[in-house]
Amino acid sequence: MGMGRDLIESMRRLNIAEQLRRLFGGNPPRVQTAALPWRLRDDVVEILLITSRDTGRWVLPKGWPEGRETLAEAAAREAAEEAGVSGAVSRHETGRYIYRKKRSNGLQLRCEVAVFALQVSSVADIWPEKNERERRWVTPKEAGEMVREADLAAILCNFKGSPRKIAA
Repeated sequence: MGMGRDLIESMRRLNIAEQLRRLFGGNPPRVQTAALPWRLRDDVVEILLITSRDTGRWVLPKGWPEGRETLAEAAAREAAEEAGVSGAVSRHETGRYIYRKKRSNGLQLRCEVAVFALQVSSVADIWPEKNERERRWVTPKEAGEMVREADLAAILCNFKGSPRKIAA
């Protein structure tokens, strides 16, 4: 099965899971937003991953929208705060995935994450969470192998860059 089909299958599973949740009355997931920071280097797409603060696993910069931010605006802010990168963020989602966020009190929260491509134009040497995270540029295939969530891995492996959908 090709990676394009993997993404379609991943989205199909996500929809089935959400339909089952609705059928059985489970709580809806909270919506977070994530940036998918990318660049072209020698005509090769590279994706920037960062480590999470708690477990050190590889993730995309993500978080909660604040105030009246759109999901895309929040994704760009999270990229600046967590990874020290800025650039043009897409107005269109690249994909969505669901994961379980462990709270400090031990409870788990179902989160659905809307992912927005961010074409990086500036990489800071100093940023708010520099001392709390590592960052690494990798190919889409490598990124997919580094993350824990299967649906996110499919999004990353299939990412080819999206300059036509990037807003200035």
